[in-house]
Amino acid sequence: MLRFPARITSLAGSLCALLLLGFTASISAASPIAKPNFVVILTDDQGLADYSAYGTKDLRTPNMDRIFNEGMTFQNLKANSPVCSPTRASLLTGCYPDRVGVPGLVREEEPGNNWGYLAHSAVLLPKLLKPAGYHTGMVGKWNLGLSAPNLPNDRGFDFYQGFLGDMMDDYWKHLRHDVNMLRKNHEVITPEGHATDLFTAWACDYITERSKSGQPFFLYLAYNAPHDPIQPPPEWLEKVKAREPGMNEKRMKLVALIEHLDAGIGRVLDTLERTGVAQNTLVTFTSDNGGSLPVGANNGPWRDGKTHMYEGGLRVPFGARWPARIKAGSVTPRTALTMDILPTLLEASGASVPKDIDGVSFLPTLAGEAQPDAPRDLYFVRREGGPMYGGKTIEAFQRGDWKLLQDSPFGPLELYNLKTDPYETTNLAEKRKDIVRDLNAGLRKQIQKSGSVPWQKPAEPGTVK
Repeated sequence: MLRFPARITSLAGSLCALLLLGFTASISAASPIAKPNFVVILTDDQGLADYSAYGTKDLRTPNMDRIFNEGMTFQNLKANSPVCSPTRASLLTGCYPDRVGVPGLVREEEPGNNWGYLAHSAVLLPKLLKPAGYHTGMVGKWNLGLSAPNLPNDRGFDFYQGFLGDMMDDYWKHLRHDVNMLRKNHEVITPEGHATDLFTAWACDYITERSKSGQPFFLYLAYNAPHDPIQPPPEWLEKVKAREPGMNEKRMKLVALIEHLDAGIGRVLDTLERTGVAQNTLVTFTSDNGGSLPVGANNGPWRDGKTHMYEGGLRVPFGARWPARIKAGSVTPRTALTMDILPTLLEASGASVPKDIDGVSFLPTLAGEAQPDAPRDLYFVRREGGPMYGGKTIEAFQRGDWKLLQDSPFGPLELYNLKTDPYETTNLAEKRKDIVRDLNAGLRKQIQKSGSVPWQKPAEPGTVK
């Protein structure tokens, strides 16, 4: 038997390894890289501190915590508005909400109290994902229109099952103003059960079905919970009562509703695992605005909550899990807005990102790459009716560390430095009139830019309203 010197054997082995590596690389280069699936979970009115991974001790949310612990936590993500519809419009268009006609709540069933109409010109995320080969589904709360052409299927979703309105008057009856707004695509449906359980089951069914197809999918799962009315299933309330006997009843009910919601999110995550698609699925979790203090929400140390332009109304939880790309347990201080989700998903999918949107992709951040904060002003808006608002708007405008806001259309401008005063305790508007002047000029430009888009349904041709 011939024996070669060790050096020659080593060289030959190295050469074979290099040839094999080159062969493998050529196969990899020729093979298509699997596109990720996307599951965007949006909760309704969940406070920034209302999940246990935040450090809050009076509730248990092991499944929400999984998303943060197994992925990346954003410490500074803000909703585009302190109320529902505008933030949802921003998520699906990548634009400031009044630029797509939704500065306030869409209440199509209440013409005298409707403050938004999704612009026909707005192109939504499901349609933008089509060229990249995605099947698109939505489950849950829509709140962007009750009639064509502003129904989910009209705006690009292949599949829809959920609730069209702004809120349910009852989690078991599923009505709003005694009207059934539950739909499966365009069909009116009357299922039985708690809304959170229904949405969870429908989401799991969608994932199970689509995972068999081999086609990448995008699921937008928008829960009603923990929006009022605070109606947890009785057995969940009993669990909290037994564990936290000293908790006040209002907080106890909200905690039970959130923990029930968490269990539903757990079922969704488990379905991703069971169907074998979890590794290459980007799951994002956030809320549409800060928690509602009157029902017992916890927004941490941040001032105020839902409906307000202070940080407690705008800062929301945000976690992203993508085992194939995101390092578990990672944290970023990067400032981002809800509207940044759209360009992030488009970039991850390989689809084109529209040039005229306001959102900025944070995909490099998710991948662990250095990504400085985008040099941009941040703008927040809410239009509302009733004697407290009179159909007018409230706004906030942030440039760097400085934030200018008007929390009532009839109130004064307020100025805060978020670096030195993150909890907005000291109004500097009188002391720093130069900053007020500069930020107010920027705010006016944003209002003018958005003013070209109607926020009421256009009149029929030949009619005058």
